Amino acid sequence: MFRTTRVRTALAVSVALLAAACGKDGSPPSKGPAADRLPNYRVAQGFQLTSSKTWKRAKKRGHFVVGAKEDQPYLGEKDPATGTYSGFDIEIAKMMSASLGFTPKSVRFKTIASANRETSLQNGQIDYYVGTYTINDNRKKLVGFAGPYYLAGQSLLVRTDENDIHGPQDLEGKRVCSAAGSTPYQRIKDDYSKAELVAYDTYSVCVDNLLTYQVDAVTTDDAILIGYAAKVPDELKVVGRPFSKEPYGIGVPHSDNALRFALDDALQAREKNGDWKKAYAATLGLSGVPAPTPPAIDRYRAGS
Repeated sequence: MFRTTRVRTALAVSVALLAAACGKDGSPPSKGPAADRLPNYRVAQGFQLTSSKTWKRAKKRGHFVVGAKEDQPYLGEKDPATGTYSGFDIEIAKMMSASLGFTPKSVRFKTIASANRETSLQNGQIDYYVGTYTINDNRKKLVGFAGPYYLAGQSLLVRTDENDIHGPQDLEGKRVCSAAGSTPYQRIKDDYSKAELVAYDTYSVCVDNLLTYQVDAVTTDDAILIGYAAKVPDELKVVGRPFSKEPYGIGVPHSDNALRFALDDALQAREKNGDWKKAYAATLGLSGVPAPTPPAIDRYRAGS
């Protein structure tokens, strides 16, 4: 009976979490970014990048199509009522568009699951991707990366009544949920094989399963988990120290070095003029975590 009551309570909290994200009348506040407090980004006038096939396609249609996440609070979240995307990653995408000569409002966002990011860039579904996309050598063989623009680290999200999990060393025999095709999923599989892995397309499903006692922990980057914990701090908490380094990059088509280097230039300029910090403060900073120093941009050579 006690467990049934706890499950019902968790279900109610899960509904409240989803309602908060939807912004329905009478629901708890979403604590999400306020549209009127988001930065404005100056658009580069007369910008040309004709050496980039991706940029030329965008110029012809009049806007960029950008891949993103839709279920990550303060990073990349979609309002199901309005279709509006918000969060730090979304702001990064907007300021990049402005630097490349397009108004931020013209960006068309498209939700792409973690497992489909590379193919979406390869087949031209999207022009670039901004969505907690960790740069690593294996992915560099398939796509290009500008940045990094943020350095995260893998961590663990548990219920507040969980006292046995303090880090990845405590995951033996525990049901751990992560996104299919993600770097965090692969790390748990490779380095903590005694954990019982569960995978879904989105982290929001993992969080729902955590709240309803179907899994014991959710693992991904701390930036993502902090956002979920901030939504319902009485029910969820992030435990332990980050146990990896996850440099977030902007994914681009593999052969489009011109676009990649232009985005590197844009990131550097936006960090220098304060736009990066303003974007963080208006989004991810609402979780209470102060802005870190942006990581150094890696202008690597393709194939290296």
